[in-house]
Amino acid sequence: MRTLVIDTATQVCSVALCNDEHVIAAAHEVIGRGHAERLLPLIAALPGKGKADQIMVNVGPGSFTGIRVGVAAAKALGLAWHINVHGYGCLALVAAMGRSQLAEPAPVDVVMTGGHGEYFFEAFDAQGHSRAPVRSVLPADLPSLAKATIVAGDIDPQRADRHWLELLPDARHWTHLRDNYPLAATPIYGRAPDAKPATFAK
Repeated sequence: MRTLVIDTATQVCSVALCNDEHVIAAAHEVIGRGHAERLLPLIAALPGKGKADQIMVNVGPGSFTGIRVGVAAAKALGLAWHINVHGYGCLALVAAMGRSQLAEPAPVDVVMTGGHGEYFFEAFDAQGHSRAPVRSVLPADLPSLAKATIVAGDIDPQRADRHWLELLPDARHWTHLRDNYPLAATPIYGRAPDAKPATFAK
């Protein structure tokens, strides 16, 4: 089973072409913005222009724009190639990447940049199962939520009793998640959108 993995939910633009657990080729760029411009050229540069039997895409939470770019591209390619498109969680991947660096399985808390000064937080057990749904929290809430000794992500909790792994999602590490049940290819934003519906006076 050949899988194209697309990850644009954060400041990273990342793609990988995998054959089961083997990574055939991958690209990973920290670009901040401009995912729409970089994604398709990165896919086109993969062997066979990324043609695969299925597509996995990071559905968030993360950047509103980045998530939409990745999901839209995945669905368009899935339609063109007549293949299935599935999603995976951003924080679940970071947790899996963190666990892969440990000598023994252990719980991992994931803290990632959110919006409006908040963080995305999700706690995972040693087997990679989420203990509770992802949530957007204030920095002051972290001490009461983050209980694991290992913390992964792009936010350093700066606590002496925590070991921090600085990680951003990388499509090539999707293989650590391949046995997990896939999500729908639908964005998970993790918080309310910034834009508000217009109201009109009667």
